[in-house]
Amino acid sequence: MRHPIWFCLAAATALAAPAWGASAGAWQTIANPPPVVGADGRQHTATCSGYPGTDPSYRFWVRPGDPKKLAVVFDGGGACWDNLTCSNPFGGDGVLTFYSPDVPAGVDPSRYGGLLDFANPANPVGDWTVVAIPYCTGDVHLGSTDRAYRMVGHRDLPRRFTIHHRGYDNFMVVLDWITKNVPQGVTDLLVTGASAGGYGAAGLFPWVAQAYPQARLSVLADASQGVSTAAFDAATPGRGSWNPQLAPWAFGDDALAVRSYELVQRGALAYPEGRFAQYTTTADSVQIGFYGVMRLRYGPSDDPACRTASKDWNRQMLAHLAEDTAALPNFRSYVAPGSSHTIIADNAFYAPMGTQSSVAAWLGGMLDHDGGSTWDAVACPDCLLPPVCR
Repeated sequence: MRHPIWFCLAAATALAAPAWGASAGAWQTIANPPPVVGADGRQHTATCSGYPGTDPSYRFWVRPGDPKKLAVVFDGGGACWDNLTCSNPFGGDGVLTFYSPDVPAGVDPSRYGGLLDFANPANPVGDWTVVAIPYCTGDVHLGSTDRAYRMVGHRDLPRRFTIHHRGYDNFMVVLDWITKNVPQGVTDLLVTGASAGGYGAAGLFPWVAQAYPQARLSVLADASQGVSTAAFDAATPGRGSWNPQLAPWAFGDDALAVRSYELVQRGALAYPEGRFAQYTTTADSVQIGFYGVMRLRYGPSDDPACRTASKDWNRQMLAHLAEDTAALPNFRSYVAPGSSHTIIADNAFYAPMGTQSSVAAWLGGMLDHDGGSTWDAVACPDCLLPPVCR
């Protein structure tokens, strides 16, 4: 599976805290942030997965801009939840690799495209303050536990090892920094992410919205449609391996009772004044690949009519989008053709889809809560037609 992490190699300057008066456009690194008492009243320490041989230290990035406009961007990078998947991180020698175990040295967002390209005049958040949250815990940013696994297929590594599924803890540390450095008075708030980061955005946005209650809220989940199996969502091993944490006032007290595909829906219901959206291609190879593993090891499918994972995934994805569109007046989707994975950090973000708007223009309409711009559902011709299963 292709590594969907956004941040490419660039020189990074490690700072204890940013010079908030620095000119917009200069990414600043917050390295090794200290433990905090989070917004939930609990103690949290930032860490990466701790997979054998990797660096467990954590850092995140800030690009100062208009302090009244805040974008929080969650990174992607796969997921792991059992002996097989957690034994095979990106960068390993396995046939299949599943997740990013650390934040590689010398990495920051400065050379990426899409929403992170601040030289492009079409960037809808070009003058915003942006906080970029990296991902290295295998838990789609939602976990808060340490779990022991048995090593599969790597005789030169320990037979047993522990993964720090602490994405939620990392987020709480970052949120603490945000609330201490981005003053009240934020008028516009975007929470977004791609792949695993889309689940982080959809599941954790209520904490940011709570911190800035007067802000006009927009949430975009990119390439994270939540097509999974009921057994995976509820089981340990499975999503239960992470001890996922969701804001109880938006999702209820039992995180495992919330299906993965329900995150955006429940968030939109809890925040009816906010705007919520999802982007996907019709045959996203990475989403289908992960779903195929879930279906094989944690079946059965919710839609037993399809024997092939790709058609099964597509049918369920379209059904979930149709359900949310019908039920939620504050929800829109953008469905593009093809099998590519993620858009918001890619230069294709600015490319129109035939006669339809680019994702950048579509997101700009979403962020225009005053109604001066159009924000409609977008889909390529025939993209909303489910495949026939035989």
